[in-house]
Amino acid sequence: MELGAFSVSLAVKDLEVSRGFYEALGFEAFGGDADQQWLIMKSGDHLIGLFQGMFEKNMMTFNPGWTQDATEKDPFMDVRAIQARLKRDGIKLTKQADENTTGPASLMLTDPDGNQILIDQHR
Repeated sequence: MELGAFSVSLAVKDLEVSRGFYEALGFEAFGGDADQQWLIMKSGDHLIGLFQGMFEKNMMTFNPGWTQDATEKDPFMDVRAIQARLKRDGIKLTKQADENTTGPASLMLTDPDGNQILIDQHR
């Protein structure tokens, strides 16, 4: 199953403090909107999302249809097809995509150790 680009989404207390910390580690702002309290930071192929006030916990994030460089990847496995496969395999979802739609959608699940996973399709 192809899940797309991978990043770690961090629930941060202060976006600018976190931005400065990750810049000191070699990351650069790659996307997002600081005015909306979120940034995507990049170092080589590594992506970190910084989100202030949006999530309660850190989570792994996959973006179907995107490469690590945020370019479109075709073909790609639609989030609804991923959802159907996960459900078929008995994986419990904590948030589901509307199966009657197309385009952007997301789903969430939790691994056996309580780690949250977001599969977030933007296209």
